[in-house]
Amino acid sequence: MIYEKKTLNCGGRLVSIAEPLVMGILNITPDSFYDGSRYTSQDEWLRQAGKMVDEGATFIDVGGMSSRPGAAIVDEDEERKRVLTAIESLHHRFPEALISIDTLRAGVAAESIAAGACLINDISAGSLDEQMYPTVARLGVPYVLMHMQGTPDTMQKEPVYEDVVQEVLDFFIRETGKLRALGVSDIILDPGFGFGKTVAHNYRLLTMMHTFGMLECPVLAGISRKSMICKVLEVPPENALNGTTALHMVALQHGAKILRAHDVREAREVIKLWQETVAAAKSQ
Repeated sequence: MIYEKKTLNCGGRLVSIAEPLVMGILNITPDSFYDGSRYTSQDEWLRQAGKMVDEGATFIDVGGMSSRPGAAIVDEDEERKRVLTAIESLHHRFPEALISIDTLRAGVAAESIAAGACLINDISAGSLDEQMYPTVARLGVPYVLMHMQGTPDTMQKEPVYEDVVQEVLDFFIRETGKLRALGVSDIILDPGFGFGKTVAHNYRLLTMMHTFGMLECPVLAGISRKSMICKVLEVPPENALNGTTALHMVALQHGAKILRAHDVREAREVIKLWQETVAAAKSQ
């Protein structure tokens, strides 16, 4: 029987993940791939964060650097200026919200935790800052461990795998081992949809996400409005909500515990409908 982790320790608050949760996306950037998620003024990000909290987001994921394919890495001082101002204002306005910092820099992560964040979401899995893992261990916060082949500026240049599921699983086994050796206990796995994967790779990972349950870590699905939807449906991100909703249901059916989404209300609705199907199946 596979052990299923039931809680995360977020800044001293024990958060249940027995049922799926939503992480709302808040990009403090001018160049994220979906322009409906870009917020560059305090009024804008406070308004959007309030909307996400009201709609049922457990986490607000704040990022100050776009990770879209081909994106350049933003200067560290610029990233720090963007996210710290946002996190401080969000923590003050919405003290009940759990704020996640989306960064690949250990220094920015540490300062963000001090400013009010309680979770670190790192697309690079420590590969771009050797101090990230020790920093996570020292801070004692949950950590989103994401798989990425290459870097944001190279990841979509003909990614190749012999077996994408096995290679991502091997990566998770190796990296969770490193983190656990440092004393990190709250690890969230993110297969990294769209990060060094073709459309076929993404769908293979989506339908095999339950495989990662053997590592006894909750799995996060970050598929909201991504190219794996847009390319199949031949729509821009602005018209990819319906596709996102459909794939969120698939993700839940294959074990996702956190949906990282631009559209919180719709993601929460999917979770409620999924829960009804599970309850109905158990009652038969």
